[in-house]
Order: sequence, then C-alpha cells, then structure tokens
Amino acid sequence: MVIHLQDIAYVRSGTTDMAGAVSFAVDIVGLELIEQTDGQSCLRADSRHHCLAFVDGQEGVLATAFTVTDEGALQDAERELEMLGVKVVRGDKAGAAARHVRDYLAFEDPFGNIVELVTDQVQVPSPVRFGREAGITEFGHLCVDAPDVRTAYKFWSTVFDARVSDWIGDLACLMRIDPMHHKLAVFRGDGPGLCHLNFQVGSIDDVMRSWHFLREHDVEIEMGPGRHPQSTAIFLYFKGPEGLTYEYSFGVREITDEQAWRPRYFDPAEPDSIDLWRGPTSRPGTQPQLARLGDR
Repeated sequence: MVIHLQDIAYVRSGTTDMAGAVSFAVDIVGLELIEQTDGQSCLRADSRHHCLAFVDGQEGVLATAFTVTDEGALQDAERELEMLGVKVVRGDKAGAAARHVRDYLAFEDPFGNIVELVTDQVQVPSPVRFGREAGITEFGHLCVDAPDVRTAYKFWSTVFDARVSDWIGDLACLMRIDPMHHKLAVFRGDGPGLCHLNFQVGSIDDVMRSWHFLREHDVEIEMGPGRHPQSTAIFLYFKGPEGLTYEYSFGVREITDEQAWRPRYFDPAEPDSIDLWRGPTSRPGTQPQLARLGDR
C-alpha cells in the first residue's frame, strides 16, 4: 500500500528565545500569532490553524507534518510503516490538542528527519491578521535535508505517493503531492534538518517590496531575488533567528497533466540552473533536527 499525502500541515521548531522567534515571524515575515500558551506559540499564514509552531526548549527543528485524508488513512499508514520496520509513535490527546489536529503519529525517515502525519487539521475561516503586508497567500512548501537525495526520493515515492518534478543534480529532489510543482523538497545535507519553509505571495511586487524591507531591517538575505528554472517561481530566501530559513516565492508552476510531465535534470554547475537571472546563489542554511524519535 502506498500512503497518500493530502497536503503539508506545519513545522514545529524548538527555540531558546520565544519572544525573538515570534517577533521575527510576525514583524518581519508577516505571519499572524494566532495562539500563545505556556511553552508554545502558533503562527498562521492561511486557513490552516497554524503552519509554524515554536516550542520552548532546545534550538532546532522538532518535526515537519503532512495531512492524510481521515482516521482510517492514518491507521493504514501506521500499519504500513510498521510493516516496513519504521518506528512509529502514536500521538496522544494532549499532543493532538497542542497541534490542533484530531489525531497524529510520528516517525523517522531513513535519515533521521522526524515527520508527523495528521488528520483533521483545524481550519480557521476568518481572514488572516498578518503582522505586516508581505502579500502572503499560503504556506507553500517545506524542505528537509538528507545526505542522499536519490535514496530520499525512493522512500517518498514508494512508501508515499510523492512524485519527482525535477532534479538539481544530486543536490536536490523537488517533489509534488498535488499539482503544485513541489510541496516537498529534499536537499543534500550532512544530517537531518529543515532547510527552509516557503510562503507563496501574490505578486512579483510583493517579493521586491519584501527584499527592500528585509534589507532596511538588516535581515540576512541568503539568496535572491531570483527565478528558479524548475518551478518558474521568483524567490527570496532569508535567515531568521536560530538558523531558521524562510522563503517568499511567486509564480510557481502547476503540473496538471501527470501523464505528460517528465522530470528534468538540471546540472548545478550550469550558471542558470538555480537562478534564471544568474544572480549569486548559495545553499540555504539548515536548522538541525533535534533529538531522535526514540529519545523524546
């Protein structure tokens, strides 16, 4: 059985400075602080209750999460993962309440990235009260690290139903779970971690206004503005507190004809393989994965 991924859900990140992490996410990135409880802050970008949760504790990524369709799908996923020898930890009621989902489980991918599968992620119908006018329209994608992107692709495309859209040599695999060019990317890295989380914005003007805004506020810009040839998205990567990388992008390609699409291979040595505009490029930094699942 192949496990169907419905959508991305959220990122959970540990922080030693809750006030600083939240202030950057609201005042600089533009997210809405929708809930703050003892030890956790939830931030919103679209109809999901939250796409980013900061948790008091050690600095580093705690988990990335995807939704599955219902309780039966979650149970099937649990059985399938256990049959494959993957360690699975089923969530409890308190954990589900903190995540604003009905139920969830956690597992490790082959490289130590902790991933959660959730059902019934709470939706909030009221408009987002953005921290600033960055033009954010939705939580776009997430990117994790692995030392071998080919092996990572085999895992995500055989255990799950992710499909490769494009390769950037052996440096990155860009995968889709719906028509969006990629909702999940795996970048080559020394160990498990979160490479970046992406927010779609409404126009190229939003990207450029944010570029000026970030520079005025002395935020470290890691790459961009530029345009990715794979997704056609105009991008801007920038560094937040404690090594968390954010990205704005606009104009991402949608793949609507599954039968016709053929994954392409881009040589990272080519001058425009990362940025069609041939600006300076560098790999986004990674927030390392915290303790292994068995050590929680």
